[in-house]
Amino acid sequence: MNAHATITPGIGHNGGPTLNEALEGFWLAADNEKREPIRNRVLYGGRASSKSWDAAGFAIYLACNTKIRVLCARQFQNKIEESVYTLLKQTIERFGLRHQFDILDNKIRHKITGSEFVFYGLWRHIGEIKSLEGIDICWLEEAHALTAEQWKVLEPTIRKEGSQFWIIFNPQLSTDFAWRRFVVNPPPGTIRRLINYTENPFLSSTMMSVIDAARDEDEDEFQHIYLGVPKDDDNNAVIKRSWIMACVDAHLHLGITPTGRNRVGFDVADSGNDKNAIVATRGPLAISSDQWKAGEDELLKSATRARAACVEYDADLVYDSIGVGAGVGAKVNELNTPAETVHHTGFNAGDGVIRPKEIYARSHPPKKNIDMFANAKAQAWWHVADRARNTFNAVKKGMTFDQADMIFVDGDMPNLSLLIDELCTPKRDFDNAGKVKVESKKDLAKANRDGGPQPSPNLADAFIMAFAPVEPKRRHSTAGLLG
Repeated sequence: MNAHATITPGIGHNGGPTLNEALEGFWLAADNEKREPIRNRVLYGGRASSKSWDAAGFAIYLACNTKIRVLCARQFQNKIEESVYTLLKQTIERFGLRHQFDILDNKIRHKITGSEFVFYGLWRHIGEIKSLEGIDICWLEEAHALTAEQWKVLEPTIRKEGSQFWIIFNPQLSTDFAWRRFVVNPPPGTIRRLINYTENPFLSSTMMSVIDAARDEDEDEFQHIYLGVPKDDDNNAVIKRSWIMACVDAHLHLGITPTGRNRVGFDVADSGNDKNAIVATRGPLAISSDQWKAGEDELLKSATRARAACVEYDADLVYDSIGVGAGVGAKVNELNTPAETVHHTGFNAGDGVIRPKEIYARSHPPKKNIDMFANAKAQAWWHVADRARNTFNAVKKGMTFDQADMIFVDGDMPNLSLLIDELCTPKRDFDNAGKVKVESKKDLAKANRDGGPQPSPNLADAFIMAFAPVEPKRRHSTAGLLG
């Protein structure tokens, strides 16, 4: 791989598509300040900074000028579209190079140089990656989710002379492995580069307006999202990322066959950019998810889709009964037949807690549910958090729990990365009486903590409803059991 290649027309300065000139030194540097050959190129910072866009451009440039084999990896990749495959395709077309490449279903190849891009998800395919040979570049996208265990596999696997890692991420927590390993205390042969939107010459005026608004609304969140400042910890989150990550494929790790009643949680879209979302479960195992846009006037269409998932998974339905969702039960009843009945119940987040006089098991000193939780939503989120913590303790510490007191998540589940981010975002809060509650959707939308276009945690809410401590009545009823 020629690290001293010069940016040329088609990928350069002479008109047409270009890379970010601010990063030219980062990509072309042959050694770091200690004069060691570069093994790790670490590019980190806030959103809208051109990191992935630039990496794709330089990778395509190299592929056109020399033979390289690039492993493009990220934590979860259940579909090729979830990788940087689409970004590379777009970059090839933007540079007018489509005629030089064979773009296959799961690979991209250069017709002349023989360069090749392959795509893997780390979570499920780390064993397959161990057997890969001849990798010149391992591009780790969204590397904030990289674990120490995965790095122990990857580092010796990418062993070709002169091979490199491209480690690209938006910092999340200061305790994350990627931040500690590659930014705070990087190994020899590492070059680091912080880049933010302030060095991106390609930003649109629309995006600049979005960034300016974010700065005005919440300075701390602005620094995290757009300046790449990691958060100190997630102790204020109701569900810690480490807990829910431990739930992924935990049933396989623990040798447990999930049993129990199947359920589908259904979060109903209200208005604007809000989306409908469903999460299907088989006992303690979350097995599938889906989300879609539909207006308030399309409730029958959305209820039909949610009911169809219940029929597919032989599941009961728990749905958001606030606002637009109040009519879901009636729509499901219209669709039910004597031969095919979906049982359902509404979940009202603002309702009172169930079993109010019982002692909440994890309270110190002991508190009754009614004194611990502000509403049904808080109780449901803490219920899921407790089960996820149990799973973490079973996987990491060898502790034993009944599967009904744990939660598992299928590693092949669609939208998995987004679901994990949403579950780990809401913080704990307190009402005027000192009872715990969950950060509201309104506050989340204002904070826009993940920096994405969909601040409402629709998948997470569907997940919580799927595991909420409510029981659908075994009849055609829209009544819930909370309150």
